[in-house]
Formats: sequence, C-alpha cells, structure tokens
Amino acid sequence: RNGSGKSTLLQIIAGTLAPTLGQAQSRGRIAALLELGSGFNPEFSGRDNVYLNCAILGMSRKEVDERMDGILAFADIGDFVDEPVKTYSSGMMVRLAFAVQANIDADIVIIDEALAVGDVFFAQKCFARLRALVDGGAAVIFVTHDMSTVTQFCRSALVLHHGREFFRGDPVTAIRRY
Repeated sequence: RNGSGKSTLLQIIAGTLAPTLGQAQSRGRIAALLELGSGFNPEFSGRDNVYLNCAILGMSRKEVDERMDGILAFADIGDFVDEPVKTYSSGMMVRLAFAVQANIDADIVIIDEALAVGDVFFAQKCFARLRALVDGGAAVIFVTHDMSTVTQFCRSALVLHHGREFFRGDPVTAIRRY
C-alpha cells in the first residue's frame, strides 16, 4: 500500500537515502529509475540529459557516444530528443529515463513504478530488456501495483506493511498476502 516504505527501501538500496537504523549493502553498478525524470535538468534537451545522467552513473563521454544510438532507439521519442525535457509528456520522460538505465552495464536495476506511465508496447519492450538483463546476471528490483506483472515477471516478491517486511517469497503467495 502507499506509505508502506517501498520507495524509501529502493532509495536506501540505491544509496540516495541513508537508513535511520541498520545498514544496506550492495555490490556493483546500480541503475535506478526512482522518480519520473529524477536527475533530469528540465532546461536541457533529452540528449544533453542522457549525457548528464550517464556521467552521474560514471560513464565517459566516449561510452555514452557508443551507446547513444541504442538509447535513442529504445526511447523512440524522435526529434523531441533535442527539445528541452520540460516540454516532454510523462510518457516521453519515462521512455528516455528508462532507455538510459536499460543501456548501461548495471549489476542491479531499480525501478520505482515508472513503467506504469508508458503504453503497453513500451512496457513490453521494457520487460523484454529487463529479462535480458536478468539473463545476463543482473538483479532487477521494482515496485509495482500491477499484480499481473508480479506473477509474470518476478521470481520473488516482498510485501511491506508500515515499513516492515510482512511477507517475502513466492509471488503468487505474496499477492494473496497483500
């Protein structure tokens, strides 16, 4: 449910928020899509924001140049990529943000409900990319209220209640517990 701590937990795992108690450890490069357009400068073009986001993720300009065509093809926003992101629809924003995250070599991919914004065709493309990342050894952690996505995509599910683990295990059982 809303307010149960899902987004907070993702931010702690991503390292953008420190836990008030205990600790969280992760290894490897983390790609996190935590909020729609987070890390985007609204005045910059989509292309400039790709460079900015990738630099924050530790990528060189050369690495970004090598991946730019793939990022732009995945985002599929056409000439809007050269317009300021403040003019983008929420769907265009999530397309570009997801395209950046999906095209870096991450060990952990974190997504906070962002895929709910895109259309069904984009969501299918995203889940195909996430499956490829998992098959390549990456861990994918995402928050969703879409139970069909949980049953189709997840191997394990966590249900939180007031910031505490209520259930962790089989996705079908998690849905029943939820």
